[in-house]
Amino acid sequence: MGTGYTDVSLLGRLVTRRRAWPLVGLGVHLANGAAFGAMAALAGVRTPGAGVAAASVENVAVWPVMGVLDRVHPDRRSGRLGPLLTDGRVFAQETVMHAFFGAVLGALLSRRR
Repeated sequence: MGTGYTDVSLLGRLVTRRRAWPLVGLGVHLANGAAFGAMAALAGVRTPGAGVAAASVENVAVWPVMGVLDRVHPDRRSGRLGPLLTDGRVFAQETVMHAFFGAVLGALLSRRR
């Protein structure tokens, strides 16, 4: 969506400014996804639609954290990234990506039955 924003960059560069930030960011992002997947399974998500709903609720629920990141993230402080909380394109990108993740997760969980 032309935002320059990625979850991997946001997480990796928050944790470290070293060259390994892409691997660190990917690891943190994978761990977050695995934790969400485990919680979704425990909550009874068993269809792609339920996965989309769960991921969408999570996206909206944690979005206010972007306001905190706007103040503390090194890429925001340096101007490398624009404001996150109020950027509609970043929110749209995250909404689409979370919905896709939720649909795939729900489909995978439906096969567990």
